[in-house]
Amino acid sequence: MIDAQFNPVRRQATLKAPAVCAGIELHGGNHVRIVLKPAPVGTGIVFIRTDITDRDNKIQVRPDNVTKVHNCTTIGNAAYVQVATIEHLMAALSASGVDNLFIEINGNEVPALDGSSEPFLKLIEQVGIYSQPAPRRYIKVLKPVVVQIGDAMAKVEPADTLQLDVSIDFEEEAIGRQRIVIEPDVKSFRERIASARTFARAHEVAALREAGLSKGGSYDNAIVVDEDKVLNPGGLRYGDEFVRHKALDLLGDMYVAGPVLGKVTTVKSGHAVNHQLLISLFADPEAWKFTQLATAEELPQPVSILDEVAGAL
Repeated sequence: MIDAQFNPVRRQATLKAPAVCAGIELHGGNHVRIVLKPAPVGTGIVFIRTDITDRDNKIQVRPDNVTKVHNCTTIGNAAYVQVATIEHLMAALSASGVDNLFIEINGNEVPALDGSSEPFLKLIEQVGIYSQPAPRRYIKVLKPVVVQIGDAMAKVEPADTLQLDVSIDFEEEAIGRQRIVIEPDVKSFRERIASARTFARAHEVAALREAGLSKGGSYDNAIVVDEDKVLNPGGLRYGDEFVRHKALDLLGDMYVAGPVLGKVTTVKSGHAVNHQLLISLFADPEAWKFTQLATAEELPQPVSILDEVAGAL
C-alpha cells in the first residue's frame, strides 16, 4: 500500500547548523568522525576527506563518481580519494530533503553506527532543515528503463512522486520472500524503514573477514542470519526488517543522482543493480529530464545562509 499525502519538496535545503557524529567503520574497523555542514544553493552533496591534504580531497556525490558497488556504495575523485558506505547517510538526506551539504570525514568510510539510517536522521532533525531561496531540481523519469544482472532486476518508470517497490527472496528461512512498497517522505521513512539494519548471512561474514572486510561488523551494527536463526541477541526490530533495509539502501543509492520523480521496482537487487539503473537511465536522453516544482511565489527570500556557511567552515 502506497503512503498517502506525499508532497515533493519544492525548494532546495541544507542544515541550519553543523552536526557531528562518530563511530566505527563497518568494513575498515577504524574509528571515524563526520561533520555535516550547511552549504549554499547549488552545492549538492560534497564529501571532504579532512585526513588528506596532499591532493584534491573533495568528492561530489553523483553517479559518475561511484567507483565501487560491492557490499556498499563507494564514491571517489580523479585523485583516487574515496569514501565508502555512503548509502545509509544518503538515504537520510534523501528523506529529509537535504540538497546542499558539506560532509567532512577523517577516514575512508562513513561510520556504521547501528547499521541503519536512524542515527543520521535524528542528527539531521536535531539541528533542523534550512529551506533555501531556490527551486529544487528533480530528475523526472519519462519512460521505463530496466536493467538486470543475473537474477537481480531493477526498473524505473514515470510517476509523479518517488515510489519504491522492493522484493527480496533468500534461501535462508529467517529471511525468505519479503516485499515493501513505500513513498519515502520523511514521515514514512522515519516510521517504516529508517531503523532497519543492514544484514549478512553467517557464511558471508566469514568470507568478508577473510577478504579484509567487515572488520567493524558486530551484533551492534548488523543483523547476522544463520539458516533459520537470527543470531543477534535482541532479535529483529521488524519481522520484515531485511526488505525494509533493502528499501533504505535503494533510497540512498538513488539519491546519488539527486531527487527523482519515478517509480522504482527492484527484485533481488543490491548496490550494483541500483547503480546500473541510474547509469542506464542517464544514458538515454529520452528517458528523463530535469524539472522543478516551485513557482516564483513559492520562493520568498529567507535570511541569507552565507553567514552561517562562513561560520561553519
